[in-house]
Amino acid sequence: MVGEGSERDYVQSIERGFAVLLAFDADRPSPTLAEVATATGLSRPAVRRILLTLQKLGYVAAVGSRWTLTPRVLTIGQHYAATHTFVETAQPHLLRLAEETQESASLAQLDGTDVVYVARVQVRRIMAVSVDVGSRVPAYATSMGRVLTAWADASVVDAVLSAGLPRLAQRTITDPTIFRDALHQVRQDGYAVVESELEDGLLSAAVPVRTPDGAVLAALAYSTTVGRRTESQIVEKVIPLMQETAAAIAEDLRLLGGTRRLDAHARDGFY
Repeated sequence: MVGEGSERDYVQSIERGFAVLLAFDADRPSPTLAEVATATGLSRPAVRRILLTLQKLGYVAAVGSRWTLTPRVLTIGQHYAATHTFVETAQPHLLRLAEETQESASLAQLDGTDVVYVARVQVRRIMAVSVDVGSRVPAYATSMGRVLTAWADASVVDAVLSAGLPRLAQRTITDPTIFRDALHQVRQDGYAVVESELEDGLLSAAVPVRTPDGAVLAALAYSTTVGRRTESQIVEKVIPLMQETAAAIAEDLRLLGGTRRLDAHARDGFY
């Protein structure tokens, strides 16, 4: 079956190549070879060969004794959007939602126990950490993650709980039983509102975006601060707009021909 394989099908050199690419981050924007080796746990000779290969392919450049990513790396992310119709389809709807609410609007999907932003219209920066397409945040402490996990398979919920629920802010849910109860509530309400769980003062809401056959494909999210909105105001005024937006995205996807290029892992739900 496509997508399945044994250990002998595993190409370790590809894993190592990606490990080296992922070693470049905000803390290490231009690391030395030794710093990349430390970050990845690979030997210096192995890191050197990988960096030279990536340099030849155009993904990294040497600046003295340090290395930097090149703009070509950005094309990797563009391939995701180009092969997933729903990202392009959702973008004008996100823009409209952001204009109507005067707050940032995002689209996200689960990746392991994290949520990854796949589309975003940012009105203003409200988080301490900059968020853009490709940014990752813990699923358990976000409204997007709450929505995606609520309609996910039991194995996904178990994985999130197994990874732990460390406290990130004053209201972070850290008890597995309370977390499962929260997922039940999301399933019942049809949306999630999370306050001060990822960051103190951050208030966000999310609703599911469904494929034409009803499976949850992504989470549509809205974010603000407690000083600008209250939870009751979001439920009363913003959630209806978000649900209309999610329905409009789903309808556009239906008109585009269904699920031919949608995420194969979208689920109909467990809770």
